[in-house]
Amino acid sequence: MGLFRRKPKLPPADRPPLAADERVLAWAAVGDGQGDGVVVASNLGLWLPGRAHRLGWHDVLKAVWSGRELTVTPAERLAERDSYLVVADCPAESYLLLDPGELPHQVRERVTRSVAYTRHHPVPGGAGRVAARRVPGVDGLTWTVRFDPGTPTDDPEVFAETDRLVADARAATAPADV
Repeated sequence: MGLFRRKPKLPPADRPPLAADERVLAWAAVGDGQGDGVVVASNLGLWLPGRAHRLGWHDVLKAVWSGRELTVTPAERLAERDSYLVVADCPAESYLLLDPGELPHQVRERVTRSVAYTRHHPVPGGAGRVAARRVPGVDGLTWTVRFDPGTPTDDPEVFAETDRLVADARAATAPADV
């Protein structure tokens, strides 16, 4: 008998409605495994219990593995600007995984790989994080700004500075031969 125990395949009843080009990378039962659902990592994103749609890797602002619990903080899209999206933290969702297998590793790797650029900047009256993420099936980078709590997001000066910061970041990350 080998040293490593191979995890059984994802039961068909727990399989999310995958896209044609989507494949399961890892999965884990939630809770005691008695019908609480499963968390499924695919090449395109994360399927979480109670959700009818996939959460794309680029829409995961934060994922934390405690050794027993996976906590995911999804992004909420608040506004669309000319060259970027303004996002905020949705409430964090936690899942107890008694037999996590490769799931925490896949989540960390995929979220990390989706980030092409991230930098925190001061803006008038607060601060915000400018980020560029890779989105599967989309050419180029998707730019987002997540303002720190308390930053006045209705202030024209804040958006003028944010527009400048995103433009500078885009220019700094653009390929030289384009």
